[in-house]
Amino acid sequence: MSRIQTRARTTADYNDDLALARRCAAGDRAAAEHLITSNNRRMFRTAWSILKNRAEAEEAVQAAYLLAFASMDRFEGRSALSTWLTRILVNEALGRRRASEQRRVHLEREGVAMIDACRERFMRGSQPDSPEVAIAREQVRKLLEEAVADLPDHFRTVFVLRDVEGLSGAETAEILDIPVATMKTRLLRARRDLRARLAPELATALTGTFPFAGVQCAALTERVLAALPG
Repeated sequence: MSRIQTRARTTADYNDDLALARRCAAGDRAAAEHLITSNNRRMFRTAWSILKNRAEAEEAVQAAYLLAFASMDRFEGRSALSTWLTRILVNEALGRRRASEQRRVHLEREGVAMIDACRERFMRGSQPDSPEVAIAREQVRKLLEEAVADLPDHFRTVFVLRDVEGLSGAETAEILDIPVATMKTRLLRARRDLRARLAPELATALTGTFPFAGVQCAALTERVLAALPG
């Protein structure tokens, strides 16, 4: 078989979810790399929408990939392979969020106390370049950075999947295991909330937020491939 014929067959296999899953299950590193690279952005954004932390989102994505590859031979093609992967990720991220809920609440309370303490120090006349000013500036930066994260959990994930990733309503509902009507209601609420929070020009720029490409994408791919058996 010529090189051109081999390349054509490889491309066809990559476009066939069942064939791609079989190649991954058989330990085909090129197929695994293709699958990871093709889904990294969606997986990261979905994980972030649940965990609201970049480092934790990357860890959840890596764990979800490893879980998926461990059970790749059981993929039956009842849904798209990317949908199957994303559902595994959603379950992984939700589990991590539940496990860390008490710690997160505690840290949030400490953060509020820190902001209050800084405000009191300012009232006593702290100097502009003092450590208190630097702490307050960092707190403000974080609050602004997490503006989108302020959406309720179930609204935020629907919004990211539908309006940031561009998934269909049916696929979003399947990933989250909710009725399509429920998905539509949550999306409407999320859009309404964001319109109230953001200026129109910021709302239209959301599709360019939370980039995950280039070095970040390649690094995650390499970590997952290195952790795979064989």
